[in-house]
Amino acid sequence: MSRAALMGRDFYRVWRTIGTRWADNDAYGHVNNVVYYGWFDTAVNAWLIDAGLLDVGGGDPIGLVVDTGCRYARPLAFPQQVEVGLALDEMGSSSVRYRLGVFGHGENGAAAEGHFVHVYVDRESRRPAPLPAAWRAKLETIRSTLSP
Repeated sequence: MSRAALMGRDFYRVWRTIGTRWADNDAYGHVNNVVYYGWFDTAVNAWLIDAGLLDVGGGDPIGLVVDTGCRYARPLAFPQQVEVGLALDEMGSSSVRYRLGVFGHGENGAAAEGHFVHVYVDRESRRPAPLPAAWRAKLETIRSTLSP
């Protein structure tokens, strides 16, 4: 079974540096797989806050995670710093698929690559809501110029 190569640094538009913690390492001496999903959540939501799109307490619409996944290429371990790259992969009328690359600090090859899908819903009804035009414009700023 052949697998596509992970995307390189040039693919990603936004970066977030995250420090590993002692507790992130598992019994095998590397960062446990579940930690990567926390990094994805942090990178996406931190960018949404920085871009003025996420108001945790009162914003509308809100994004609900409906799908995530990750492929691993090489281990990371405490006390490494990691750099998480973020890019828009796909955008529908009420959904966004982000692609994320996890790199050891200063490393060129991705240690892991994942995706994270938000469906945006009305805060009260929890029914899908179309992405506002201003959101669509800001999200387009992180679309990669390279093909996956």
